[in-house]
Amino acid sequence: MAISAGVLPQALCLIGDEWVSTDSGGVHAHVNAHSGRVQQEVGLAGPAEVDAAVAAARASSDGWRRTPANIRRELLHKLSALLLDHADELADIATLENGTLRAFTPKIAASVPAESFAYYAGWCEKLIGETHPVYPANVLDYTRLEPYGVVAVVVPWNAPLWAVGIAGAPALAAGNCIVVKPPELTPFTSVRFGELALEAGLPPGVVNVIPGAAAAGDALVRHPGVDKIAFTGGAVTGRGVLRATVDNLTPVLLELGGKSANIVFPDTDVRSVVSNAAYYGAVAYSGQACSLPTRLLLHQDIYDDAIDTIITVLNNINVGDPASPHSQMGPIVNDVHTRRILAMIEDAIADGAEVLTGGARLGGELSDGCYIAPTALAVDPAAPIATQEVFGPVLSVLKFRDEDEATSIANDSAFGLAGYVWTDDLRRGHRVAAGLAADFVGINGYPGPGMPPSVPFGGRKGSGWGKEGGWAGIAEMLRVKNVYAVLD
Repeated sequence: MAISAGVLPQALCLIGDEWVSTDSGGVHAHVNAHSGRVQQEVGLAGPAEVDAAVAAARASSDGWRRTPANIRRELLHKLSALLLDHADELADIATLENGTLRAFTPKIAASVPAESFAYYAGWCEKLIGETHPVYPANVLDYTRLEPYGVVAVVVPWNAPLWAVGIAGAPALAAGNCIVVKPPELTPFTSVRFGELALEAGLPPGVVNVIPGAAAAGDALVRHPGVDKIAFTGGAVTGRGVLRATVDNLTPVLLELGGKSANIVFPDTDVRSVVSNAAYYGAVAYSGQACSLPTRLLLHQDIYDDAIDTIITVLNNINVGDPASPHSQMGPIVNDVHTRRILAMIEDAIADGAEVLTGGARLGGELSDGCYIAPTALAVDPAAPIATQEVFGPVLSVLKFRDEDEATSIANDSAFGLAGYVWTDDLRRGHRVAAGLAADFVGINGYPGPGMPPSVPFGGRKGSGWGKEGGWAGIAEMLRVKNVYAVLD
């Protein structure tokens, strides 16, 4: 099926309740990753729009903070319902804006963020403090949970509305106003979200949306009117965000990249597990997701047979138009990222990697788009391709002898986002999970498209700090104030 570019909203800035057209931050020609054709000239926010959006959020902050919890809860439930009501439209927009398969976008762009807003709506009236025993004085000591005020929600291009849901929903439930900054590559779903937020009845200024490039992001995270930053993106940009916050000492929640190990032991259904590992490591989302299992660690006893399975699976993947229900993998988000991935593959081959399958740009009827064949490389654990995040359809395949070596290889990474273990021995599974230097570990399963909003998710080391999801996610959006009341 074809999706018309007419479904894309005009990528304006939402500031308060006004839609502002601007090109003060430049103009971005948005290109369809499948066809290679320009879909819209996107005017980008600059420092002036950042100032205006932060000012609108600050002006609304006190009123939103004082809004009764049951009213905030009802408004967030309305917003959740609207996301579901517009699931097909949001799915079409998401497929056009970054090339994600239409089969997946109803979940990533609608049901998963809707679930986040519904889940965090339930927290609105449950934000209670604590009382503490104090001695030796006669004192009532208690804590209050208070919103920060204005939270900058800087979202990535691969799943913008997922990020708005998992960071923006708890921020709003806690009583914060938000300024959402989608990247120039994928502004459209965030703009449509802003429209739905107003339709749900959220007061003007509570949700602001400013599509922009790096300059707008830099101005936003440096802004003295921003009280907290939730950033999802790459590690290099994340470090830049941290440097930008030094003068104002703005607290930051960072959800960065990953190079997640997928460890397969012989005591499992090897063919089935390896088939899924090949798909999730080199096909799902065209490899453009931070928690994908992109390092496949195979026990030496199953290595040769597993290689045959990987090659068979990847050679039979139907790569094509993300709008087609027959496609199993879509394009890379744009030509710049496509060429970067291909350069990493070329460097890996020069360093001694063995190409098991793939490794090249696809031509023919896909030559106008940004397509790379699903790729698997047999590599040394220390090879750059095995330690650096590719963010593309490239699976690094490694061999290990025993648990200790598998854990050592998995932990020899600058990242610490996720890890996966496959074994029928649950004692082994828990033992290896405990030893992995990653803050999300799956045993005999993947979380699927979108993490459940009730569980904490986030990394360590180069994968960032702080947690999204569950109580931990809303705690990130709250200050803890202690009150020490002397009674006599």
